[in-house]
Amino acid sequence: MMRIENLTAQYQTITGPVVSVKDVNFQIKDDEIFGIAGESGCGKSTLLKVLYDVTRYPLEIKSGRVVLDYTDRTGKQRSLQSGEISKAWWDAISYVPQAAMSVLNPVYRIDEQFYELFRRHRAGEGEKVMRERVVQYLNELDLPVDVLKAYPHELSGGMRQRVVIAMATFLQPGMIFADEPTTALDVVVQKSILMMLMELQSRMKNTLVIVSHDMGVHYQITKRMGIMYSGSLVELGPTDDIFANPLHPYTQMLIGALPKVGDRTTREGISGGPPSLRNPPPGCRFAPRCKKARPECTQSVPEFVEVAPGRFAACHLLNR
Repeated sequence: MMRIENLTAQYQTITGPVVSVKDVNFQIKDDEIFGIAGESGCGKSTLLKVLYDVTRYPLEIKSGRVVLDYTDRTGKQRSLQSGEISKAWWDAISYVPQAAMSVLNPVYRIDEQFYELFRRHRAGEGEKVMRERVVQYLNELDLPVDVLKAYPHELSGGMRQRVVIAMATFLQPGMIFADEPTTALDVVVQKSILMMLMELQSRMKNTLVIVSHDMGVHYQITKRMGIMYSGSLVELGPTDDIFANPLHPYTQMLIGALPKVGDRTTREGISGGPPSLRNPPPGCRFAPRCKKARPECTQSVPEFVEVAPGRFAACHLLNR
């Protein structure tokens, strides 16, 4: 459904450009839950913005492109590229941000925000149909209808997030991006949000792209995932395969740091932090933190190649 080809994106700053997404290549398929994982500051949210076509100054695409292929409401096949994808917002592609309050207007009740969405994208269907469809959809999602008369600040964080997900999926787009949808929520609410996203994807047979630094979230919900580090993909493949046999040292350390039920051994974290995108190290950017690094790792950038069917990684050790 979406192709990312040789994509490099950067932020313009007063001291020069800062490349935050570098030479990224992969595809997102129809009817799948795809995850993007990695530490904070590795470029996940920036990549999601570029995929969603939110490339406004100071963010810009330096090279490469994103291609969205979809079927519109009339059944016609369409293809949009970077700079055009915003034309398909809400109808073909929608977005769930990190913080629900960043998209909900604090001075309007929830119902007016639903109705505004309906008027903009389903003009001509009438006020009565509009109101009936909104109420029906909330009932389908087991959300209390009385939230429609509430202002955003009157709802809990979890309920606001559910409302945003309901708005993002209301017009049944073919692709939904969710950027850290469970951030700052307690574990019980996190589970309900993840279950809601999974049930909606299963019902609509659309594509869900979820960004999270929490590897546990990806293990529970995604079918295929990519691991990002310092602006680049370092591993890509089916989620089950990645957790069973991580190929890249960074992925191995991320999974190795996860707690396991019944295992009381001390978990080892990853020392240090991601390098500055303004002045990254030469060669493999993970080399300064990698216990398996060799001299060649600091001299040349490893290629992102298919090392097994459906499994991609960028590591010199895999080429030995």
